[in-house]
Amino acid sequence: MADTPTIGELYKLKHVTDEQIDAAVRDYLNHTMPGMRLIAEGVALCLAAVVLTQPYAREVLAWEKATEAQRRMAVRTAILLARPM
Repeated sequence: MADTPTIGELYKLKHVTDEQIDAAVRDYLNHTMPGMRLIAEGVALCLAAVVLTQPYAREVLAWEKATEAQRRMAVRTAILLARPM
């Protein structure tokens, strides 16, 4: 599994765009239901599982005073650190 690049590495290689990552963040924040979601061609993640594996993202999303920007950035960071299935 370590041979699979992270979303962040795919982003650096331009296989995933800012727009696609932003869309995934919006999708997760609007619908936190589990399930695989296509982020880019050939790149899918279970966004709910990705967020659950990142303690910082869980903490920010649970904090009632977190701003929308903080929530977006926490989810974005979790996505960038994830490895696609």
